[in-house]
Amino acid sequence: MRDRLLNNWTFIRFFYLSIGLYIAISSTLHMEWMGIMLGSYFASMGLFAFGCASGQCPGRNFNSQHVNRTKDVDLVEYEEIR
Repeated sequence: MRDRLLNNWTFIRFFYLSIGLYIAISSTLHMEWMGIMLGSYFASMGLFAFGCASGQCPGRNFNSQHVNRTKDVDLVEYEEIR
């Protein structure tokens, strides 16, 4: 856990942490409880490096080795009916 907090800080982690803190603090001042939960979630993503803040989203770091692209596809033969 200590390694997750202290190592591998990227721009995305700082971004998630700062946006999450901003949302949580702003929502606290306006007493919007759903905003506090949302901001806390994003801040914790940045702080503890889980979810998209850790770089595990498939849109960014999609590794094509895990996809079976060489799967044989059976060709379907169609018969014309008159």
